[in-house]
Amino acid sequence: MMTTGTNRIMDEFAKLMTDAAGAAQGVRKEAEAAFHAQADRWLNSLDVVRREEFDVVREMALKALEENEALKARIDALERQAGTAPVAGVQPEA
Repeated sequence: MMTTGTNRIMDEFAKLMTDAAGAAQGVRKEAEAAFHAQADRWLNSLDVVRREEFDVVREMALKALEENEALKARIDALERQAGTAPVAGVQPEA
């Protein structure tokens, strides 16, 4: 009879520990969510951009730079064809 009582106590203790572990995990998840929310609010108050937004704007800037360089090369080529390209070191006549 003693074994049955001991087993029942151990089963109850194991159930209590399982419930406590589940509760602790729930509290941890809630704490993490609260921390992330607070961190987001803090970062937003600093007016910082997210990495994804930065990468998008950076790609746009690089594309615009490439387009500008291509247009400059095209203008230079057209000026050479027209004979209006400025010669290095020569001042235009007044």
